[in-house]
Amino acid sequence: MTVWIWIPVLLFIAWMIWQRRGLPAEKLSLLMARGAQVVDVRSPSEFRGGHAPGSKNIPLDQLQARSKELDAARPVVLCCASGSRSAMAVSLLKRQGFTDVHNAGPWTALTS
Repeated sequence: MTVWIWIPVLLFIAWMIWQRRGLPAEKLSLLMARGAQVVDVRSPSEFRGGHAPGSKNIPLDQLQARSKELDAARPVVLCCASGSRSAMAVSLLKRQGFTDVHNAGPWTALTS
C-alpha cells in the first residue's frame, strides 16, 4: 500500500527534471536567428559574476513587474544558474500572455 504513495513524488521529480532540461543547440540557434531576447533571471550579483553575452538581467522576483520591458512578439529565452528559476519564469511569462517562451537552463549553456 505504501508504494502508491511514492508514485506522485516520483512523477513530480521526473517533471522537475524535464522542466530543467534546457534547449538543444539547434533550437537555440533558430530562436536567436529569429531575434530572441535572452533574459537571465538570477540576482544582479550573480549576473555580475558572469552571464551570457547580450543577455538582459531581470531577476525572477522582478519579472512580473518588469515584463513590459520585453517584446511579446519576439521569442524569449530564459536562463539562470541551473534551470529552476528560468522554468518558473517561463510559467510566469506564459501566464502574462507571452507565447514564445523557452527555458535554456543554465546561462553557461548559452556561452558555448
